[in-house]
Amino acid sequence: MKRCLLLLLLLFTGCTSMVPRENLFYPLVTSESPLQVKTVVVPLPVIAASPNEGVTGGALAAFLLHNSNDEVATLIAPQVNYNPNFDTTYTIYGAFYPHKDRSIEVNLSRSGKVNDDYEVKLRDATLLAGKLELNLFPYHFTDGSSRFYGLGPGSVQGAETNFASRESGFTMTASYRLFGDIFLLAGDRLRDVTIAAGAFDALPSITAGFNEQTAPGINGATVHGQKFGLFYNSLDSQTMPTVGAFARSTAEFFTSALGSDREFQRYEAEVKGIIPADRQKRFITAARASYSHTAGSRAPFFEQGTLGGETTLRGYGRNRFIDSSALLFNLEERIRLFRWQVFDVTADWELAPFLDAGAVSGTRSGFRGGDFRFTPGFGLRAVVRPNIVGRMDIGWSGEGVAVFVGLGYPF
Repeated sequence: MKRCLLLLLLLFTGCTSMVPRENLFYPLVTSESPLQVKTVVVPLPVIAASPNEGVTGGALAAFLLHNSNDEVATLIAPQVNYNPNFDTTYTIYGAFYPHKDRSIEVNLSRSGKVNDDYEVKLRDATLLAGKLELNLFPYHFTDGSSRFYGLGPGSVQGAETNFASRESGFTMTASYRLFGDIFLLAGDRLRDVTIAAGAFDALPSITAGFNEQTAPGINGATVHGQKFGLFYNSLDSQTMPTVGAFARSTAEFFTSALGSDREFQRYEAEVKGIIPADRQKRFITAARASYSHTAGSRAPFFEQGTLGGETTLRGYGRNRFIDSSALLFNLEERIRLFRWQVFDVTADWELAPFLDAGAVSGTRSGFRGGDFRFTPGFGLRAVVRPNIVGRMDIGWSGEGVAVFVGLGYPF
């Protein structure tokens, strides 16, 4: 207990210092970093409440290292959180931007009960004179808050079950610029899923309420698929766009010949627009429409179309609605309220009222008006350009209020 109190005291004594570059190493710094690297420590409380996880509280310290342009090029954030369902969780997150077109993200997390998360995200868009971009995402995690309510738009809150999704795998993609803003995409994905006992003893287990017929993949599965597609991208930034458009269409094939337990196909399409209303870009409209369809009678439920969570229907918990097809619309207005300097870090503070709408269906085009769920809400964002977005989104639905806290824009 004394050590926890000491940690909290240290976290809430933010400071700025200059650290000699020679005392640091790649990817914290590069050969282009200044000889004296400005390092800022920002203490922050952690408060979140979501339908699946419950209430989480804690604290983190964000270590921000600046480049020669006085932009944040490195973020390291150790944190300690407590949630009554998972006990104490220790996490360290790192985001490194050694080049404007190259990034590394690392997340290492372990809780006292059930949960863990170990992942690395690598992006390099500097290859072949900028025409080729590679992305690699190896991971292992256990999520003891996973929920399943049944398939279809009519799944009811009273059918809620809990399980732990223990997953390992990787996602790898290569994007090649054909011409202009048109890219060809190819990728490979491996996902090994084990269904285990969840962290919520008060809820029935998924195996008590469902079986392989009503929840394909309930006994776990290993899926291995290859993705191909085209996309258009004129966004002015990978992480925090202020203008531009994005559109993609992909097809993914899972076959036993290449090591997949189940044979099925996934088709996805997405269109996104970022439209500033004024030259200063204080008002930016962000809109997205997406569609997915999973074809194949043996597709696991966790590979089918899902809605709910911090990037889809923000008034519901993650994966609240599941079926073979999913249709989603998101609209939000990102309003810059003011620019404020805290601990020598300049941040744009934004308010983002939003409306999400979506539905799932058992067929490719069987969406009915009565099946759509709507979640109005608003977000609060702290934007540290050119790479860091901290956000909190609060959404309302017919099943209550959801609060999500994280990094990056939702879309």
